[in-house]
Amino acid sequence: MSLLRSVPLFALAALAEIGGAWLVWQAVREGRPWWWAGLGVMALGVYGFVATLQPDADFGRVLAAYGGVFVVGSLLWGVALDGFRPLPGDLVGVAICLVGVVVIMATPRV
Repeated sequence: MSLLRSVPLFALAALAEIGGAWLVWQAVREGRPWWWAGLGVMALGVYGFVATLQPDADFGRVLAAYGGVFVVGSLLWGVALDGFRPLPGDLVGVAICLVGVVVIMATPRV
């Protein structure tokens, strides 16, 4: 696994998926124009393609590790764009998820 390639791909995937879901949320729940949802659906499609660019060929491993990145990115997105303030339990959960990402992606393949 190439860490220099995986980290930016995880970040790009998180941006596309979280941004896409946020745009849909804004259209459906917050009354934004319908085309926001359309942009969100397109961003979610981009996420699907970005995930395939990971150097690790195991779908389950890549998506499981990405799940931890998604948790971190979602909370950061909420802080930056929605005024969300994480509770201590949120921060503990993020730390646990990040440890899980490292274990999944860095464990030697035998």
